[in-house]
Amino acid sequence: MLPLDEVRLNFNPASLALLNAVLGFLMFGIALDTRVADFRRVMQMRVAMAVGVAAQFIVLPAATFALTLLLEPGPSIALGMILIACCPPGSTSNILTHRAGGNVALSVSMTALSNLIAIFVMPLNFAFWGGIHPTAAPLLKTIALDPGEVVVHIIAIIGAPFVIGIACAHYLPKLTERIKKPARILSLVCLIGFILAAIAGNWRYFVDYAGLVLLAVALHDALAFATGYACASATGLAEYDRRAVSFEVGIRNGGLGLALIFSFFGGLGGMAVVAGMWGFWEMIAGLGLAAWWARRPLNDEDTPMRLRRAPSRGRT
Repeated sequence: MLPLDEVRLNFNPASLALLNAVLGFLMFGIALDTRVADFRRVMQMRVAMAVGVAAQFIVLPAATFALTLLLEPGPSIALGMILIACCPPGSTSNILTHRAGGNVALSVSMTALSNLIAIFVMPLNFAFWGGIHPTAAPLLKTIALDPGEVVVHIIAIIGAPFVIGIACAHYLPKLTERIKKPARILSLVCLIGFILAAIAGNWRYFVDYAGLVLLAVALHDALAFATGYACASATGLAEYDRRAVSFEVGIRNGGLGLALIFSFFGGLGGMAVVAGMWGFWEMIAGLGLAAWWARRPLNDEDTPMRLRRAPSRGRT
């Protein structure tokens, strides 16, 4: 069995183009449910937004770096973990926040803002943390990654579809109302189906190396959820907001990570296996956490003062 750092997963250019299209469609679906008012709400929730953004783009990458030093995984696994930590939040964070009884308005606004910030911050974050990692840095140097190229790629996958979706929602509201739910469901189904197909096409590698990666992914995901919740708690946010921040930090866009791995890293084994496993594990962990919180409804002490007279938020 080859060392995981020497494995290259099977993935042809046509499959990569399809993955990029699916991710673009996914971002378009998120944008259809985003309004200009969501960005205006940022000013009304400045502290919570600042905490969430800092937790995602500063604390989580640093904590992930520390976790890789503690676990000492192979270089490509460490790079995969760092890349996932630098990705923006995934769209399912909004759904899970709702299921958990958290602040959905904060979640939606943070998802929108974080995806825009990630266009420029993600490549720099990854280059920094990957570049100073004691075992992963030499591997990263052999790839000669150009952050500028990554920015252009992310703009094509995230930026352009997001802007088009917001424009559609603003100028064509009736059409948007009809298509936004089917678009989000279809895009998510397509992404899950694509990841399943990619795993099936490289099944031998996932089976052979699952033991090396699964524990690292599970611990990493737990760390991500805990990072969001701890940062929100430490800054005095109400439980209502803590749950939203926890999901925004804990749910990463593993599909984007996978696309970048195949575009710039040649399907490097450890990175690709981490991204593939992350996509499924975060949903298992996220659904479990949402169900646990849903059984613990909020009381007045758990909600911000401005919301205590609002109608109760029923669970669905």
